[in-house]
Amino acid sequence: MANLRLTTAGESHGKALVAIVEGLPAHLKIDKTAIDAELALRQSGYGRGGRQKIECDRVEILTGVRNGETLGSPVTLCIYNKDYQNWENCMSDGGCDEGKMAQRALTKVRPGHADLTGCEKFAWEDARNILERASARETAIRVAAGGLFKAYLTALGVEIGGYVKEICGVKDEKTYAFDELKKAKQTETGMLDEVAAERAKERINALKNAGDTAGGVVEVRVRGLKSGFGSMMTYGEKLDARLACALMGIQAVKGVEFGEGFAVGSKSGAAVHDEIFFEEKRGFYRETNRAGGIEGGMSNGEEIVVRLAMKPIPTLMKGLRTVDLRRKEACVAASERSDVCAIFAMEIIAEAAVAEVIATAVAERLGGDTAAQVKERYDRL
Repeated sequence: MANLRLTTAGESHGKALVAIVEGLPAHLKIDKTAIDAELALRQSGYGRGGRQKIECDRVEILTGVRNGETLGSPVTLCIYNKDYQNWENCMSDGGCDEGKMAQRALTKVRPGHADLTGCEKFAWEDARNILERASARETAIRVAAGGLFKAYLTALGVEIGGYVKEICGVKDEKTYAFDELKKAKQTETGMLDEVAAERAKERINALKNAGDTAGGVVEVRVRGLKSGFGSMMTYGEKLDARLACALMGIQAVKGVEFGEGFAVGSKSGAAVHDEIFFEEKRGFYRETNRAGGIEGGMSNGEEIVVRLAMKPIPTLMKGLRTVDLRRKEACVAASERSDVCAIFAMEIIAEAAVAEVIATAVAERLGGDTAAQVKERYDRL
């Protein structure tokens, strides 16, 4: 096997979310409990909404794993939507209740959401047919798939961690060692600075009372990835380009940066580029990591550091001004059950997306039909 590929399907209030992961080597140890723990983290965090009280996500592994090990065949994952029982009469693949469908139709399209543009593109008059797939509920199955990619990387000694750096203007200005990042998952906000976390909770409470929502910034780090993954030969092979694409593919992400990111635009070259040194035992190394672990589209052996900005959730309980899709009349946007802040969840989702890209890049370079073959080839680099 050489190429990993992830395909997902499913709607927010449909029967289930499904993922197929192709290309995993045989004999890779899979811990379903660890995947469920990631799913629980995705549902947690200060400022989450009512949907999290209904769902208690658990993954079902339908194919490709036997006795806790991959077979080398495609792995199929499934997460059943418990809320489907409340929506079956208008979300079934056949025989829906027309009255219920009309009652739950969404025509007061939300600014900042896929509602209006999706309806125009796919010729619908009910944004329900758009929002069901555009919803961030879809990220649950991506987190489950991320558990498979993390297992692949962990077997090689590659680790992924992260934390929340900012929530709606409340910033954590400190820097942290990689081993400190795991503490973030034990907090309510995903922030490591306790003072900043308390201020962020106050901010979220104020936004909730105002019927408003919050965005934020998360940082994801990768430790243990050796140099040379990705390539400068074509733009499509560049590791940072692929990571940026995957992260921008997450709902609500509006910005991605690596290392010092946009700050490099205001500095000189001497203050930006990481000088290179060599020691016999250590080999080539850098004393700084302003590049964020990627140079020329390739991993350079340093920690990969990537940050992403999440915009505020577009479903505001107070509603924003919009136009009714059918009546073409001014109105207030629909305000279905929603979160006030989901930045903690974003960090978990981002880790899964990063894991997919890194694992895919490793598989492309190393191949291997079994987990042992992949590990042997990685250790020889």
